[in-house]
Amino acid sequence: MTVIVVSPLARIGEMAVRHKAREMISLMAKEQAFHRPGVIQADRHLLLNMNDIAFKGTGDLVAPDEKHVRAIIDFAAGWQQEAPLLVHCWMGVSRSPAAALIAALSLAPEQEDMALARRLRTVSPQATPNARIVEIGDALLGRRGRLVDAVKAIGRGAEADGNAPFVLPVRDNSNG
Repeated sequence: MTVIVVSPLARIGEMAVRHKAREMISLMAKEQAFHRPGVIQADRHLLLNMNDIAFKGTGDLVAPDEKHVRAIIDFAAGWQQEAPLLVHCWMGVSRSPAAALIAALSLAPEQEDMALARRLRTVSPQATPNARIVEIGDALLGRRGRLVDAVKAIGRGAEADGNAPFVLPVRDNSNG
């Protein structure tokens, strides 16, 4: 089964080793330094510098933009899928769940957006996908507002402490 592991920054090393991940997407503010886990090769790591905001950047804040979301889609297309893809941000609650949704839909565009959003809510009661990333991904993937509507339908996640990694199956395999 093809899965995406979503993690807060504090647990990326543990999650990379536990799930045998070999590829990683990092969605971090420019000034937030961190070390890439040794099991992730530099050429299989996508670092996107952005803040967790849902509006255009002001001052030093960098809003997610089309270039960032296109990079997520392109990286997912090149993902080997022999091992889980690790996606992380600071807390693992907003930017990385949004990126996981975009990656999953880019790899399995035939799936229903609402089913994917419900699957996200099932595996992560805390996830509140970044609305700007979701909107841009919806447009780039030609979802015609279905992903935006699905994410709105599942609502805001429960309060989170940034210590709840989760695994999102790319496809719903419960029906065989």
